Amino acid sequence: MDRLDGKSLKAMFDSGCNNLVAHKSDVDALNVFPVPDGDTGTNMSLTFTNGISEMYKSGSDAIPVIAKTFSRGLLMGARGNSGVILSQIFRGFYQAVKEKEELNSEDIHNAFIRGKELAYKAVMRPVEGTILTVIREAVENSEECIKNNPEISIEDYVDELYKAAEASLENTPELLPILKEAHVVDSGGSGLVRVLEGFNLYLHGKPVEKVEESNEENKDEIHEKSSGYRTEFILSLNEKGQKTFNENRIRQMLENMGNNITLYSDDNEVKLRINTMSPGEILTLGQRYGEYKKVLVENIQDELSPSIIEPINNTKKKYGIIAVSSGEGLDKIFKDYRVNTIVSGGQTMNPSTEDFVNAIKNLNAENIYLLPNNSNIIMSCEQAAHVIDDKNIIVLRTTSIPQGITACISFNPEAEVEANTEAMKEAIDYIKSGAVTYSIKDTQIDGKEIKAGDYMGLYEKDIVVVENNRLEVMKELLSLMCEEDSEVVTIFKGNDVEDSECDEIKAFLEEKFDLEVDILNGDQPVYSYYIGVE
Repeated sequence: MDRLDGKSLKAMFDSGCNNLVAHKSDVDALNVFPVPDGDTGTNMSLTFTNGISEMYKSGSDAIPVIAKTFSRGLLMGARGNSGVILSQIFRGFYQAVKEKEELNSEDIHNAFIRGKELAYKAVMRPVEGTILTVIREAVENSEECIKNNPEISIEDYVDELYKAAEASLENTPELLPILKEAHVVDSGGSGLVRVLEGFNLYLHGKPVEKVEESNEENKDEIHEKSSGYRTEFILSLNEKGQKTFNENRIRQMLENMGNNITLYSDDNEVKLRINTMSPGEILTLGQRYGEYKKVLVENIQDELSPSIIEPINNTKKKYGIIAVSSGEGLDKIFKDYRVNTIVSGGQTMNPSTEDFVNAIKNLNAENIYLLPNNSNIIMSCEQAAHVIDDKNIIVLRTTSIPQGITACISFNPEAEVEANTEAMKEAIDYIKSGAVTYSIKDTQIDGKEIKAGDYMGLYEKDIVVVENNRLEVMKELLSLMCEEDSEVVTIFKGNDVEDSECDEIKAFLEEKFDLEVDILNGDQPVYSYYIGVE
C-alpha cells in the first residue's frame, strides 16, 4: 500500500484500540508498585476508546476530520499520566496530517515525529525508560528505512516502527533500575506497543476485532456501565412514612431499578445510595415516605468518573477550588475547607481531562485552584487548564490527600492570587504524607519482598514498611514519619478501619511523641489510612 485514505486510517486506529483493550490486563499487570491504583492499561484503553468514539461521531472519512476528532477525543478522555502522554502523541499526529487528503509512509513517519515532540513537551521532567523512550526510539530507529527507501510501502514502514518500539520496550529495564528489579518492562511503553501492533496487524490484513465481553464474570461490569447516575439521598420520614416504610420491600424494588445499592434506616431517617439509569424514579419513590434533607445525583455514564458540581449562579466569585477526593468523609472535609467542587476519583479511578474541564466550566469563578491530590492525576489537571482560556486556572501539584487538605486550610479568600498561591505551595511543601494499603501481587521493590495481601506503609513515594499486620505497619510508619519537632499528626481512616484500631494508634502516638493527634473519618476505599505530619 502506497497511500492511506481516511477510511483506512479510521480502520487502523480502530484495530490499534481493539488490540490495546484486549491486552489492558496484561499492561496493568506490569505496574511496578503493587498498589490497587488506577492502572496504566485501564487508563490508556479508556483514553484511546474515547478517541475512537469521537472519531466515529464525526461521520467523516476525511483525514483532517478523522485525525482532529480522534485527537480531541484522546485529549478530553485522557486519564493518568500515560493517557495524557498518549493523547499528546496523537495530537502531534493530527498537527502533521491536518491538511492531507492521503498519507504515504513519510507522512506517517513525520506525524509520529511530531507526536514524539509534543509528548516530551507535555512532561515537566521526562524520564527515560518509559513510554517517552519507546516513542522516541521507535521513530528514530525506523527513520533509516525512510531514508534508504523513500518509496517504502506503508505496511513495511509501520512494521519497522512496531519492531523498533518492541525492541525499545524490551530495553526499558536497562534504563530504569526499578523495572529491572521487578522483572518487568515499562507499562506505558507496553500500552503504546500494543497500539502499534494493532496498526501493523490491520495493514497486513489481520485487523484486531473488538472483543465483546459476554461471560458471567463481566455481567456486573456491563450492568455497572449502564447505571448512568449515582443517586444519593437522606430522607426524613413523615408520619405516614414511619408506618409504611419497609426496608426489605424497598430494597427489592430498588434491585429492579439499579445496582450498587446501599440502604439503611435509623430512627426516622433513611439513607440511600444507588447507581441507576432513572434517578427521577428513585426520587419519586422516596417522596412517598417523607421529605428530603439531602439529594445528590452524579453522572457516571460510560465509566466516566463523576463530579459533584455546584450549579452556575449569576454572581461570579473571585475564587473557586476543585479537589479530587474519594470517600464521603474526605468529601465533607474538603467542603468544610471551602472546596466548591469535588471530582470523584483518586487512587482507584483516575478522572479524565474532560471531568476537570466540565468542573471548571460549571464553577463561576475568576481564579480556580485545581488540587489533583495524586501524582497520576496532575497531568490531566494541567491538560484541562490548557483547554480553558477564559479563567485563570492554577494547578497545585498536590500528590496526596493530606497535601490537598493543608493547601485548602492555607487558602485565604481575602488575599490576592499571588499571595494565596505562594501560601498554599508552602503548606504543601511543609507537610509529610504517608499512607497504608495492601499489596495486590507478589513483587520485589527496593530490596523488599512483598507478597499479595501484605500491608504496606508508604512514605511519600516510597514503600518503607511491609508486614502482614496492618496495625504494626501503621506504628512503624508513624515512627519513621514523626520526629522530635513534629507538632501535629492528622490521620484519615478508611472505610475498612474500626474505631478500636484508631484508639490503639492514638495511644501509641501519645505515649511515644509529644504532639497533637487528630483522627478523622475519611471513609476512603482501598487505603486504610492517609497520614499527614506537620
